[in-house]
Amino acid sequence: MRVRHYSNRTEDTYCAWVKRYVHFHNMRHPKEMGELEINAFLTHLAMKEKVSASTQNQALSALLFLYRNVIGKEIGDLGHVIRARKPTHLPVVLTREEVKTLLAQLTSDKWLMASLMYGAGLRLMECLRLRVQDIDFSRNEIMVRDGKGAKDRITMLPESLKKPLSDHLKKVKSMHDKDLAEGWGRVLLPGALDRKYPNAPAEWRWQWVFPQENRWVNTKTGEEGRHHIDESLIQKAVKDAAFQAQLTKRATCHTFRHSFATHLLEGGYDIRTIQELMGHKDVSTTMIYTHVLNKGGHGVKSPVDGL
Repeated sequence: MRVRHYSNRTEDTYCAWVKRYVHFHNMRHPKEMGELEINAFLTHLAMKEKVSASTQNQALSALLFLYRNVIGKEIGDLGHVIRARKPTHLPVVLTREEVKTLLAQLTSDKWLMASLMYGAGLRLMECLRLRVQDIDFSRNEIMVRDGKGAKDRITMLPESLKKPLSDHLKKVKSMHDKDLAEGWGRVLLPGALDRKYPNAPAEWRWQWVFPQENRWVNTKTGEEGRHHIDESLIQKAVKDAAFQAQLTKRATCHTFRHSFATHLLEGGYDIRTIQELMGHKDVSTTMIYTHVLNKGGHGVKSPVDGL
């Protein structure tokens, strides 16, 4: 999986599914099993464990990867696998007033991260993995690198966030300079760039926009550095803010992204533009936000409103 540049999360998830598969069949080696055993496992997930369709598909992908790329065995027809039902869920979307109220409960870098997720349609990890060089103040652009599906894209940098973000980066720069003065200030680079460019990890442009407050220490080498903020911190902050704002809707970090797309549609922007900003591979994924609007053409009024 690493050779194929799969993400760490995919690696962990696939390994977990393979373990569950082996345990389900009483520790038999996967080489001894095949289509019948895969069918039984997937059916068990749907019938007994009541997993969602996406979870069942994830398990199937992990097992197909195991057999095709690790064991070297092609999997044929799986027969009549009982598939988990795929429900149609509409995303939770906040109104503009609800977004404003929620953001008002956040402060400092938590407010800035949440504002970027809403203002630029960023996923949580896309926001946390931003590096200094990804922010283009002159062009009002944010470069999202290696997003979902290993795709890069460009989205907007909200005009109202330019000054708060610039002030934030000045503080981060001061912290980075202090780290350098103390002999540290290096960050992890993607791929093998740190070997190709040995001095790059200490350069300002490669630093995280939202670094950790405290340096981590490598117990083996004694090296100290900073990673980006842990996602659980902003997740908890948004959850607490939603509670303080007394929202009845379930608001998470991803809700900002749903609200971003919906509010752009309400503003009259075309679906293809929103697809590009969201980084969706297919426009049908973006089309779900037209259902949230519940408006066809210029809006449909209920007949009862005309009585």
